[in-house]
Amino acid sequence: MVNPQSPFKREPAVAFSALKYFPPDPAWVLQSRLQVYPDLQPVTILDTKGRKREGVIYGFLTLAKEGRTFTLRVYRMAAIAGAVYYGVWFTDRTTGDTTYEVGRYLDFEKVDDPAHIYTLDFNLAYNPYCAYTHAYGCAIPRKEDHLDLVIAAGERKWHP
Repeated sequence: MVNPQSPFKREPAVAFSALKYFPPDPAWVLQSRLQVYPDLQPVTILDTKGRKREGVIYGFLTLAKEGRTFTLRVYRMAAIAGAVYYGVWFTDRTTGDTTYEVGRYLDFEKVDDPAHIYTLDFNLAYNPYCAYTHAYGCAIPRKEDHLDLVIAAGERKWHP
């Protein structure tokens, strides 16, 4: 079933062409514990339509890759009717070349167990809806969300 918010189901209609992905690679399935910041810092995230989104930098995940460690921030953002969601977005050395020029997202479901080990599968990294149509405004990863890696996993650039 297609998500009712899909840009392919909204006006103005977007012509669908097949999505493009890097070949799946188990080397891009990484694990980490969530480290919650003791003092949550408010943050304003801009979106692709120039709007401001309010939230906090909630914590971070430490990723080990290519003999180095990288920090991936987790944002707690305000949603409709007082709800919150947790956002994980990033840019990397493929951004603007083989992947969407704004950045990509990973789904993140927070677990209340502080010892929980999260699995981050970059093969599931995806383009936000604004990659397909200007009808959507999507959170723009901050410079601190850049991972100095070539993440050849997940969704590639999409061209109508």
